[in-house]
Amino acid sequence: MTSQSNLPNTRTAISQDSNLAQDAAAQSLLRARVLISGKVQRVGYRSATQDAATLLKINGWVRNLADGRVEAVFEGPGDRVQEMIRWCHQGPPTAVVKDVAVQYESPEHLRGFELRR
Repeated sequence: MTSQSNLPNTRTAISQDSNLAQDAAAQSLLRARVLISGKVQRVGYRSATQDAATLLKINGWVRNLADGRVEAVFEGPGDRVQEMIRWCHQGPPTAVVKDVAVQYESPEHLRGFELRR
């Protein structure tokens, strides 16, 4: 008869596998194209976006669009890109964000973060 103490704890093994899968997903390279609407131009939104992306070590770019929106592309580990997207919903204190639309794309392995015009 096999002693139960010799059997692996299945619940612990599954939990560890789930944590590993979550960690792998968080660290995999993710690219998101984000369109932010509201009062987001002439309020320092692009500059604040660059500062936040630099702090999070996110690659990509940000620019104003002719229709009044701001467009940004973020690339980096999935958890950091998601954090950057959450930041976009608030933006800098002078902004009034009404909507944030996100489209995920294939990464292009960008380097650095730039302000575009």
